[in-house]
Amino acid sequence: MAKLFKLPTPQAAAAAAADRITKIISTINRKTNKVSLAVSGGSTPKLLFQELVKQQIDWATVHLFWADERGVPPTDAQSNYRMTKEFLLDSLKYPRPTIHRIPSELSAVDAAKRYTEDIVSYFNLQPGDFPIFDIVQLGMGNDAHTASLFPGEPSIENHSEIVAALYVEGKKQWRITLLPGPIQRASNRICLITGTDKSHALKAVLEFPTDPMEFPMQLAITTRGSTEWYVDEAAAALLE
Repeated sequence: MAKLFKLPTPQAAAAAAADRITKIISTINRKTNKVSLAVSGGSTPKLLFQELVKQQIDWATVHLFWADERGVPPTDAQSNYRMTKEFLLDSLKYPRPTIHRIPSELSAVDAAKRYTEDIVSYFNLQPGDFPIFDIVQLGMGNDAHTASLFPGEPSIENHSEIVAALYVEGKKQWRITLLPGPIQRASNRICLITGTDKSHALKAVLEFPTDPMEFPMQLAITTRGSTEWYVDEAAAALLE
């Protein structure tokens, strides 16, 4: 199931996405009091995090994961964890979520191994199993990449592992990222996309033939679980 919500501004799109995440968490908490939420990095999630701070969320029940991370220490300005900490975690009152940080101060290969072990432990996975996150929040670059799966990346076709370390030549940087398996098995995918620079990529993702190797964001289009797109008018300008 997929739904597209067009909002007038980036702030409105982020607010709507935050409201939806809050409702999902509340629904799950009525049953289990344990929620797995994976968030993304980049610029757009900053708005989302600022909106989530305003929500009435029982953060004590939330286990916070990341869809990807840059191969830099957690104190580095490029760190997705640092951005989440500055725009979300530092503004929350106690209790706070349980943090499952990608240990990016290690080598990318070791960080991917440790992060995989953390996910396997949390979800109590058996060999060959994949985690089913309650919520995976995804963003998209103007090249249609999501998480750290960029166009042409061989790992887009890796459907046997959970996490990968990969070198992004265009960024001259190591990344640690969730692979298609956990992204496509999530119960809820919340896609937040804003800005004129994303309009061509969004049109390609939603209206062109399916080719995740060229448009990795199409990994969010799957029959497993629910996918909701929260986009502003600028990003949606070219959609038919």
